[in-house]
Amino acid sequence: MKHHISHLKELEAESIFVLREVAAQFEKPVLMFSGGKDSILMTYLAQKAFHPAKIPFTLLHVDTGHNFPEAIEFRDALVARLGVNLIVGSVDEAIKSGLVTEETGFNASRNALQTAVLLDELEKGKFDAAMGGARRDEEKARAKERFFSHRDEFGQWDPKNQRPELWNIFNGKKQYGEHFRIFPISNWTELDVWQYLMQENVELPSLYFSHKRRCFVRDGVVLADSDMINKRPEEEAAMEEMTVRYRTLGDMTCTGAVLSEADTMEKIVAEVAATRQTERGGRSDDKRSDTAMEDRKKHGYF
Repeated sequence: MKHHISHLKELEAESIFVLREVAAQFEKPVLMFSGGKDSILMTYLAQKAFHPAKIPFTLLHVDTGHNFPEAIEFRDALVARLGVNLIVGSVDEAIKSGLVTEETGFNASRNALQTAVLLDELEKGKFDAAMGGARRDEEKARAKERFFSHRDEFGQWDPKNQRPELWNIFNGKKQYGEHFRIFPISNWTELDVWQYLMQENVELPSLYFSHKRRCFVRDGVVLADSDMINKRPEEEAAMEEMTVRYRTLGDMTCTGAVLSEADTMEKIVAEVAATRQTERGGRSDDKRSDTAMEDRKKHGYF
């Protein structure tokens, strides 16, 4: 047990060090916040890093308009409790203004449309660093990231042109118009996140815990019933109540649930420790091609 606690303490200390480096090296950093467990963890770590002062970062959420209502409610309650500034970039507004074009068809998703909105908000706010909760174990493209990941003036990422990070020395130097993506919890695994959140008794949205929901199965992915999803007649007919929970929160149109009876932190930790499917294995947008995530990241996606 002692080794387990010291392991989490090491991860906590590393992440807090990164967060403090961001505050020291950048003029106007922003913390990406979705209402998901990883962004909740980052916000909690930022509280620890700068206590007793308030978190010195603005929070930014790119809202697809297709988010889970429970996640939005949790986001707003947390922001109010912490007294921090929240900016919401709206994909709905971007569609109306012509910045992006809504996808059509049964597999339509707004997930990829977030990129243009994110880059627009970073430019409008003149933010020079954006912190995200991505972790190396989530997806193969994310395993290529550094803690400080450089983006050019177009917000694009070149995975072959990254700076070395020897002895935890981070280089935040950039040209005007460029920015950095920062990943303070890069070295955490999904299991680490859950063990730490349980240890610290951190509050989370109800979606992460087992509950009953009307669902249907598409291409092996369990999707919740929603007016936002274009369903085929046979999918409507196959709709049934299932006992599920979510391992990751995103756009309702592409975020799959998992069949689960885990309704406590302890049960979730045991379930995550035993699973062999990656956390994003239920995200249908990642399955559009073998390099779907990396292609999106190169164009500015988080």
